[in-house]
Amino acid sequence: MAGSKIFQVVGYQNSGKTTLMEKMIQSGSGRGLAIGTIKHHGHGGVPLSRLEEKDSDKHRAAGAIVTAVEGEGIVHIEASQNTLQKTIAIYESLHVDLILVEGYKMEEYPKVVLIRRQEDLYLLNQLANIKAVISAAQLQINMNIEVFSDKEMEKFVAYFYRHIYGELGC
Repeated sequence: MAGSKIFQVVGYQNSGKTTLMEKMIQSGSGRGLAIGTIKHHGHGGVPLSRLEEKDSDKHRAAGAIVTAVEGEGIVHIEASQNTLQKTIAIYESLHVDLILVEGYKMEEYPKVVLIRRQEDLYLLNQLANIKAVISAAQLQINMNIEVFSDKEMEKFVAYFYRHIYGELGC
């Protein structure tokens, strides 16, 4: 297998990232693609689903560098000093066709950037490998990328699978 294709959806909180991810997953699954997702917990601290102490916490405290809990077909994996690249390697071992990453703005994978306000435009100068922008504001962008309004998410998804998906490196 050549490897999974990887694409990022980035933007500030409440910009529509999760909504777009859902549309991309539904469309890709409908095309017969096996899709994995990775979401960055960018708010700091432990995600809300991990509030109480678990046995896996005791395993980690005893020195385990990775722990997994399985139940009813769901596997929750936690790894110390994990990186996006290590998580991607795990996903590739599961033979997914496409890995959609929500967040991790500064990574250099191909991405779409969601912009809510004109003041957020500076983000476009800080990020690498931008393939498209989805914005709630009317933007003047001097870059060779596609721009969609936030009301055109379905149009972007169709554009993604028609133009970008095939171009993604493996």
